[in-house]
Amino acid sequence: MSDGVNLSRRHLLRGHLKAAAPAVQLPWSLPWPEFVADCSRCGDCLSACPEQIIIKGDGGFPALDLGLGECSFCGDCASACQEPLFRPRDQRPWDYIAQITEGCLANGQVYCQRCQDSCEARAIRFIPVLGRVPTPSVDADLCTGCGACVGDCPVGSIKVASPAHKEHE
Repeated sequence: MSDGVNLSRRHLLRGHLKAAAPAVQLPWSLPWPEFVADCSRCGDCLSACPEQIIIKGDGGFPALDLGLGECSFCGDCASACQEPLFRPRDQRPWDYIAQITEGCLANGQVYCQRCQDSCEARAIRFIPVLGRVPTPSVDADLCTGCGACVGDCPVGSIKVASPAHKEHE
């Protein structure tokens, strides 16, 4: 028996918005449906981040903008949170890795290795090819997904995503 109430409107009025999962979630955060179910959107994680890379994303939920800088995996966002939204920090922070898209300058025969220079983990290497500009390669085993390369790319051709979301080249 229906009481004529639109449940989606009820969720809206109670502040339970359906927010799209951000491209990059906070390190050690629970899977998105669990995260948004308990996140109060208080902003404590935003103010706790020393790199200031946490932004208010869709629906006011926190997300990372790695174009603003890299994640140092300090854990301050998780420590500042009063809700049970994070996994133990003795686990890997996430499964994200850097992915270089077709827009990379090397694909246009322009010499640039800024991503390699900014990668502390040495996960990005340029492979020499006879008669061509060296092209980048990401070692998934070394890449932490910190995003240092994202903001350093002059043409924005690097993103950080789960390996399952790799763009087809």
